[in-house]
Amino acid sequence: MKTHAQAVVIGGGVIGCSILYHLAKLGWQDVVLLERDELTSGSTWHAAANIHGLHDSANISRLQHYTMNLYNALEEETGQSCGVFQPGSLYLAQTGNRAHQLRLQAAKAKLYGMNFHEISRDEAERLHPLVDFDGIRCIMYEPDGGNVDPSGVTNAYAVGARQRGAEIHRFTPVMATVPQADGTWIVETPKGNIRTPWVINAAGLWGREVAKLAGIELPLQPTEHQYFVTETIAEIAGMDRRLPSVADRDGEYYLRQEGKGLLIGAYERDMRFWAENGTPLDFAHDLFPDDLERIEDNMMRAIDRVPVVGEAGIKRVINGPMIWSPDANVILGPVPELKGYFCCNGIIPGFSQSAGMGWMVAEWLVHGEMKYDMFAWDVARFGLWANDRAFVKAKVKDQYAHRFAIHYPNEERAAGRPLRVRPAYEMQKDMGAVFGLNYGWEHPLWFADTPGTVDTNGFTRQNWWGPVGDEARMLRERAGIIDISNFAKYRVKGPGAEDWLNAVFANRMPKAVGRSCLTPLIGVRGGIAGDATVTRLAEDEFWVISSGMAERYHKRFFDAVPLPEGTVFESLTEAVCGFNVAGPRSREMLQRLTNASLATEDFPFMRSAKIEIAGVACVALRVSFTGDLGWELHCAAQDQARLYAALIEAGRDVGAGPVGSRALMSLRIEKGYGSWSREYSPEYWPQEAGLAGLCKMDKAFLNRAALERVIGEAPRERLVLLALDEADVSASNADATGGEPIFKDGVGVGRVTSGAYGYAVGMSLALGYVSGAEPGDAVEVMVLGRPHRARILHEAPFDPEGARLRA
Repeated sequence: MKTHAQAVVIGGGVIGCSILYHLAKLGWQDVVLLERDELTSGSTWHAAANIHGLHDSANISRLQHYTMNLYNALEEETGQSCGVFQPGSLYLAQTGNRAHQLRLQAAKAKLYGMNFHEISRDEAERLHPLVDFDGIRCIMYEPDGGNVDPSGVTNAYAVGARQRGAEIHRFTPVMATVPQADGTWIVETPKGNIRTPWVINAAGLWGREVAKLAGIELPLQPTEHQYFVTETIAEIAGMDRRLPSVADRDGEYYLRQEGKGLLIGAYERDMRFWAENGTPLDFAHDLFPDDLERIEDNMMRAIDRVPVVGEAGIKRVINGPMIWSPDANVILGPVPELKGYFCCNGIIPGFSQSAGMGWMVAEWLVHGEMKYDMFAWDVARFGLWANDRAFVKAKVKDQYAHRFAIHYPNEERAAGRPLRVRPAYEMQKDMGAVFGLNYGWEHPLWFADTPGTVDTNGFTRQNWWGPVGDEARMLRERAGIIDISNFAKYRVKGPGAEDWLNAVFANRMPKAVGRSCLTPLIGVRGGIAGDATVTRLAEDEFWVISSGMAERYHKRFFDAVPLPEGTVFESLTEAVCGFNVAGPRSREMLQRLTNASLATEDFPFMRSAKIEIAGVACVALRVSFTGDLGWELHCAAQDQARLYAALIEAGRDVGAGPVGSRALMSLRIEKGYGSWSREYSPEYWPQEAGLAGLCKMDKAFLNRAALERVIGEAPRERLVLLALDEADVSASNADATGGEPIFKDGVGVGRVTSGAYGYAVGMSLALGYVSGAEPGDAVEVMVLGRPHRARILHEAPFDPEGARLRA
């Protein structure tokens, strides 16, 4: 066995083998995979192995589409059968909301060149004559859908990797992963040790155990999952073709042909955890006892839809383990606190995502960054707070039991919450706050008249739409108080603080005390990895304010630039809370609470000062994400409740009150302001997002060379603001929310990144990226998967000159 390798993959399931194959395919031949037992041990071998291309996330759809298309090519390349059956898949909608979801996915498929379209009942009955389509509102067909052979696919990846020089060692358990002073790792096995710069944890059911070898806790929990296969069904045996699979997610089961019978699987509400205290090391090709009573309700719905199921005997039952993350997405990426340790754990639809996942891991290791923005999968989306076992179990239970439930725009699920709260939480709760989850923290989304109110969910306007409008109009007309404690906050202090910040960020740091700047953070490929407001509070002290949910993600970038001697970087996110007080009467309101002058000549836009508000020491910044006159006030966490009470009391005199983050979303879109993970991501170049002017190419900064390669290129697409036709919006009672395709003259030209109703301007608005369309052009936005007329605006509808900001 080798003693050195470019990377060591731990785990010989379908994902580990795919990673090895894709690393070798991208040119890393000196790579090794270690498997404690036989390939496919754990959960790979017993998987139903269905494949489908469409997902609510466009980037995940791209990776699933890549996976589906790779299997036949992989067979041809390696000579190893993948057992590919692609008779197509039928997707059924029993409800209006499911029909909205499927039609939106069909619109995305058209934009991205994928084969997924609506068909008639007659066509569906021809494709699958055993299905009773009564009560079905909408039927979609994916011609490339189907299933594969789990062992065949895994072995094909293995063969392909070996053909390119990679090594695979079965029956080689990893006993230790030991970090070295030079940043490499020693991977210890009974057959010898391997030194490597990259350890890749793809250990499946043993992902937690392998992570602990490196001192890492991963928020994962296995469950049981059952499906069964029927005896031969005469009607199927008499056919000369294979039947398409059926995705009846409203019925909470899946169904496909297996041999001359049917395979039916379910995600039941009465779920079962497994291996809560650790996966047994001697578990391999094992199963659990059958427990079909728990999926009886799902089975009965399947029988109602496909009556022959009820007449067929059961040939075999598979009850095996799966391992879940709290949001059912993979935990992927380099661990920010460690050098050279990569996770790929918690995969559920492994055979729909295996190739795409392996490709993205290889892209990151070989090129330093993925081609697509995959923050939805990034290990950094969870902090240490996510390792709370009660939280993990509550979330996994909710994800499993609602596996086929629709994930609605703006939906907030209550399982496992509250987990982290700030001092003002109870006060906000008593005021009617409806909370959302942001990086583990509870934060107010909107304020209801009655405490205890919860969101309704759907694709159309919900119970919060009216109250959010009241909050937005209150702020625009008078003033509002927004809790912005979920922003990430950092202090950089010391003699090298300015030099370090200039070496990290693309903009030039402010020279004068009390001044602020906006700055992009540049990714490895020259895209926008983040955006921040940087304020100089003293000659040797700066504050950086950025996206809260990206704090652990951005740690990778901050750690990439060594701190000068005597300079300290620290996170203040937990220690400091904040409020944005904004609106035309915000100055009048705040001036009553401070002796500091807030007049424009004394406290102009983009300035800062340390002042007292109602006796509370604050760092005050004259900025506002609302696009209105306003201040951000940051105080010690222990002072948050006292400051909030004073602001609410002072607000009453000017007709102001609390405002949630949903109103903030509307207000910032009225101004055309972008937001990280929506308009700003590593996929977009600064010139495409309108941030090129903030990149100072006459200085050195992180990933400047990558930006230099692309900054002179013509934008591939541009960020624009669109106004949707009021008649179309009123008819559907729905606004764009993000992800909707944009078409011009029947041709796809882009997609929405954020959408909301602009209450102060009376427009349904959307931000999005387009190519081949210009301001003034008429386009169609596929809200609910249906065309809504829209026009691209020349400027933001609210205060385009910025007079309110600078008043």
